[in-house]
Amino acid sequence: MWGLQAFSVAIGDAHIDIIMDLHDLALRGAELSVDDTVAQALHSVRELMGMRVAFVSEFLQERRIFRYVDADADFTPIGVGGSDPLEDSYCQRVVDGRMPELIRDARELPQALTLAATLALPVGAHLSVPIRFSDGKVYGTFCCFSTHAEPSLNERDLATMRLFAKLVAGILERRHADEQARAQMKERVQAVLEGRRYAVHYQPIFHLVQNKRVGYEALARFQAVPVRGPDLWFGEAAQVGLQEELELALIAEALKGLARTPADDFVSINMSPDTLLKGRVAGLLAGHPLDRIVIEITEHDSVDDYDALDAVLQPLRQGGLRLAVDDAGAGYSSFRHILRMKPEVIKLDRSLTQEVDRDLGSRALAGALVRFGEQIGSAIVAEGVETESQLRVLRELRVNKAQGYLLGRPAPLEP
Repeated sequence: MWGLQAFSVAIGDAHIDIIMDLHDLALRGAELSVDDTVAQALHSVRELMGMRVAFVSEFLQERRIFRYVDADADFTPIGVGGSDPLEDSYCQRVVDGRMPELIRDARELPQALTLAATLALPVGAHLSVPIRFSDGKVYGTFCCFSTHAEPSLNERDLATMRLFAKLVAGILERRHADEQARAQMKERVQAVLEGRRYAVHYQPIFHLVQNKRVGYEALARFQAVPVRGPDLWFGEAAQVGLQEELELALIAEALKGLARTPADDFVSINMSPDTLLKGRVAGLLAGHPLDRIVIEITEHDSVDDYDALDAVLQPLRQGGLRLAVDDAGAGYSSFRHILRMKPEVIKLDRSLTQEVDRDLGSRALAGALVRFGEQIGSAIVAEGVETESQLRVLRELRVNKAQGYLLGRPAPLEP
């Protein structure tokens, strides 16, 4: 962002108020929305220049579209969202050089008199400068005008307009880049959904006392570019409003595993609180044996409304479905969170499991969660077991069940 001294050099001491406005906008850019920042810039310019209206226009498909407008309350010839042919505008003629950026009295300019608006509005003084992105592309123009002539307008006024146009160009270009990035995200996720470029691998879960497999966790896998983990795919889907669609697609895929696993094995499926709260999961689960399904509430999002979530889950739990709190000991999985959820299963976060045999703190916290689970009637599943040493300590802590590479890697189920 520009500094105060740079503004002074550019437009002179007589414009100290506008310098302060620009400096304030530069400092507050991160906290103001794009719309608020541009609106404030327009208002500052209009007030300084004594104009009746100021606006930012975008050039799109041979039309000039008014994106932002600041005007006197009784002056409404243009409004946000309005448009007109680009060729019939001052804006186009300023950009291509047929008209000057600074016009003190449009009625004295032959080129301006060829435009109907000059006499119809009428247009007196007019200031317009292009809004250019860093690649040289013209977005549109930053303009203001009055219905009467302003002989006192000078080059410093024009310099002020250029500075504001540069500020607005930077703001709009960043938003444009964000919108493009978001559009690309959405396109990637939609391609995954439409092409069914996903699969489910199942990791076995073993009972450590009975020494046998009792279930599986269904884990999402993606066959799409860029190659990356499921968390990033789901995170991107959430940013573009497709989290529910992607989760439901993977849940439907995961449920197919029920028909390919023994009747006394369960399948544990990850779901976010947001997707559960939207209510479509119950329809997906209909017709499936609920007593063989465990829903794992993922730790990626906090639960803002436990009562609403309980209202969704309660009918399913009454039908035999079990609830697991995932990643206990990390993220949002605090003791308070577990108490509110009242899960049948508590899953120890892999960060605890992988340090349980060599770090006293991790062992103490894992032991506390085991005792806590015993008190509230929740079974414990340790995730991420990779060594015999970890497994030995988990047995000593009376952990019920475990999963991890030592016990079995995630893989597709046999048809």
